[in-house]
Amino acid sequence: MSVSMKDLDPAFRGSGQKDGLEIWRIEDFKPVPIPVSSYGKFFMGDSYIILKTTALKNGSLRHDIHYWIGKDTSQDEAGTAAILTVELDAALGGRAVQYREVQGNETEKFLSYFRPCIMPQPGGVVSGFKHVEVNNQDHDTRLYVCHGKHVVHVKEVPFARSSLNHDDIFILDTKSKIFQFNGSNSSIQERAKALEVVQYIKDTFHEGKCEIASVEDGRMMADAEAGEFWGFFGGFAPLPRRAPAEGNEKHEETASKLLCFDQGKLEPVNYESLAHELLETNKCYFLDCGAELYVWMGRTTSLQERKGASEAAEKLLSDSNRTKTHIIKVIEGFETVMFKSKFKEWPQTPDLKLSSEDGRGKVAALLKRQGLNVKGLMKAAPAKEETQSYIDCTGNLQVWRVNDKDKALLSSSDQSKFYTGDCYIFQYTYPGDDKEECLIGTWFGKKSVEEDRITAVSLASKMVESAKFQAVQARLYEGKEPIQFFVIFQSLLVFKGGLSSGYKKFIAENGIDDDSYSEEGLALFQIQGSGPENMQAIQVDPVASSLNSSYCYILHDGNTVFTWAGNLTSALDQELMERQLDVIKPNTQSRSQKEGSETDQFWSLLGGKSEYSSQKMVRELESDPHLFSCILSKGNLKVKEIHHFTQDDLMTEDVFVLDCHTSIFVWVGQQVDVKVRLQALDIGEKFVVLDFLMENLARETPIFTVTEGSEPPFFTRFFTWDSAKSLMHGNSYQRKLAIVKGGGAPALDKPRRRTPVYSGRSTTQDKSQRSRSMSFSPERVRVRGRSPAFTALAANFESSSNRNLSTPPPVVKKLYPKSLTPDSSNTSSKSSAIAALAGSSDRPTQTPTPESIKDGSESEKPKQEEDATDGASTMNNRVESLTINEDVKENEPEDDEGLPIYPYERLKTTAADPVTEIDVTRRETYLSLAEFKEKFGMTKEAFSKLPKWKQNRLKIALQLF
Repeated sequence: MSVSMKDLDPAFRGSGQKDGLEIWRIEDFKPVPIPVSSYGKFFMGDSYIILKTTALKNGSLRHDIHYWIGKDTSQDEAGTAAILTVELDAALGGRAVQYREVQGNETEKFLSYFRPCIMPQPGGVVSGFKHVEVNNQDHDTRLYVCHGKHVVHVKEVPFARSSLNHDDIFILDTKSKIFQFNGSNSSIQERAKALEVVQYIKDTFHEGKCEIASVEDGRMMADAEAGEFWGFFGGFAPLPRRAPAEGNEKHEETASKLLCFDQGKLEPVNYESLAHELLETNKCYFLDCGAELYVWMGRTTSLQERKGASEAAEKLLSDSNRTKTHIIKVIEGFETVMFKSKFKEWPQTPDLKLSSEDGRGKVAALLKRQGLNVKGLMKAAPAKEETQSYIDCTGNLQVWRVNDKDKALLSSSDQSKFYTGDCYIFQYTYPGDDKEECLIGTWFGKKSVEEDRITAVSLASKMVESAKFQAVQARLYEGKEPIQFFVIFQSLLVFKGGLSSGYKKFIAENGIDDDSYSEEGLALFQIQGSGPENMQAIQVDPVASSLNSSYCYILHDGNTVFTWAGNLTSALDQELMERQLDVIKPNTQSRSQKEGSETDQFWSLLGGKSEYSSQKMVRELESDPHLFSCILSKGNLKVKEIHHFTQDDLMTEDVFVLDCHTSIFVWVGQQVDVKVRLQALDIGEKFVVLDFLMENLARETPIFTVTEGSEPPFFTRFFTWDSAKSLMHGNSYQRKLAIVKGGGAPALDKPRRRTPVYSGRSTTQDKSQRSRSMSFSPERVRVRGRSPAFTALAANFESSSNRNLSTPPPVVKKLYPKSLTPDSSNTSSKSSAIAALAGSSDRPTQTPTPESIKDGSESEKPKQEEDATDGASTMNNRVESLTINEDVKENEPEDDEGLPIYPYERLKTTAADPVTEIDVTRRETYLSLAEFKEKFGMTKEAFSKLPKWKQNRLKIALQLF
């Protein structure tokens, strides 16, 4: 379907080119853009069009279009919004999902754009009503009812006792105090979310100056706050037991009906089972599911046909008085997961991205001819493999092989040598923020037996339970390992065959030859990895077809050793091959072979020449994360997606799954029952099988289970994380109330250093036992074992070029609270750091020893002290050159807060050349005073006085959050 730009309303031109929200109000049947400062304000007499553009990791843009209809808007105006939505979608390439939003019955996705809630105001454009003046001198007492665990629907109800009930949560907004009344049947999560609305009302209508009170259903007049609350209703009286308020009623389950819209007429489609083949690409169809009415539009349908289908859908609901049914319009090839799930089967669409790119290219060409900037629409950054591990790689590793329903501890020299027929358990402890972090995982070889896998999971789960669930648990399969696994082991060898009794028994019973690796036999290894701290040697079949031009290989037959480098390999690949050669065949002479100039002996060992691939194997790429709340009931998993999630959505009473496609995280709150905690891994496995997003999740997808308060950086990186929130006392409601009502610092559990000592001996490696690939570079700035002066100096002079491969880059250093931020950097200047170093140079450096390994040999301490001293010496030698770099930085322009100034285009979250080493949560502070006023329409001082929620909305709209 094509659309002419001359037919497109000028207000829509250039829209949808960048990540963020765009909103238009319908005025005189035309879309009029509203200012960013008014986003979230809706008037009951108006209709609006909301475009949400999301920049995906694969480089494409996703569009969701909503048209919101106020309860007092005219039918003609609502119809105009529906038609203009179709036109806007056509201009964006015809792949957006369109939603009809009716006041009081909005979708959770829509409400997630305007957290914590929307509170439509009376009036509208037709009546000339423009703005509600907040006047505390003449404050009207209002009563609101709140629904929702994840997003909140807020509705004003009559200020009367008869409006109250036991099932809902009510907010009474008076002149000097805001009361939250919690119905006895309401959930803790709903109460916590309603408190966000209380805070919103306080900030919006009381300028942040009023008291807050909570009242529990059934609390008598003896309670002062309860007495005051009931006083507004003429005194306490029991509430009748009755059904929930009208706004909370649910749709009954109805059988889906399929209707065909063709040439202006609706005809029912008869079918035995709802199949994809029923949908013809040149027609439009209605799928009526009761609570939702889906309008499916074939790719070859015209714009007029789509407009007609949209009008017919509105009429269908109007004629049957179905005011609460959502209309969701989808285009062929870009259907939502929920729509596809209604069908018995849905075919895969491998060419989906191609058609998306083609659509954007056509739209970009049209916009360019209009003289508009199409940079954001035309350029799509290619997806890249995640190379950042977000885990410290200087910790302590222990590995066990599963054998005969038990586990056997491996020596430090063998703990990086795995067999594909075996299962392993590993425990990795590493320094975190004021405590020791722990990761306990299982690794299943491709040919391991089911009995060993069950034993491995059982033993690992017991280790996690012994640690009071404070350790992260991982379930990994060979060939699907995440980068965290590789950087922990650093140099990993995977051999053919197996050593466990379970594997030996299996091959004997099935008459399979034992091909377990032998140092004296014939073996071929493929070398892969990204650096000395992430490299693997995988044993493959010793035949020519196993070769690949994109990799290096090691071939040996006893002491006859060859190395082979493909023509497409890099110098780094060949360096890794040499490093792995030192591990596989140390002190043995090897003969180098280049692709195309191999010797006859080389080919003879491989059984002769044959064809082989040159295509480099590409690991699956991480997709945009999705968060789901999960309930496991009678063996069935029920999931619900949380749109535009934040850390606050992780309720301590619930279980959530974070789906990144390449990994699955199961987050378990502290208030979750122990029986459910023990099922966390089962929940992850059931989620993988369910494949809610229909993304072809492999059964071998890595699963991590994470307990609240013990979240690792490779989980928290998906959020704007505040570790203090996960350490608070009480349930979700009590925590939120402590913040909202008290306004002070929350009560925290004091961080404590964990001592996860499990069965088996500690095998802390001595420095001499570590392989070359696991040793530290002398140029690397050490993190552990620093004196206070050394820490201060390193914080001022660390260079990003000397970071360990697994250490986060400056742009994400907030994940490591020990790193300085722009807020704290000015408290420790360069000169004071040097002075501190000079004043402490005669004192020995003390190295803290993790409690989990204190039981080990005391001889380890001098080695750690030596390491720290060496690190300090290295840093001291580099002070002069780094000081020069710091002086250069000091010449950069600064604002009135002493921060460097950067242009807006480099501070945006979607910047092509982003600024590094800034506090990414305060991007706006790096704007100049003039540019800040230009973008925000106010001074920095005026902005700082706005409520936090309002600041965040403005920052999101300007792509600064």
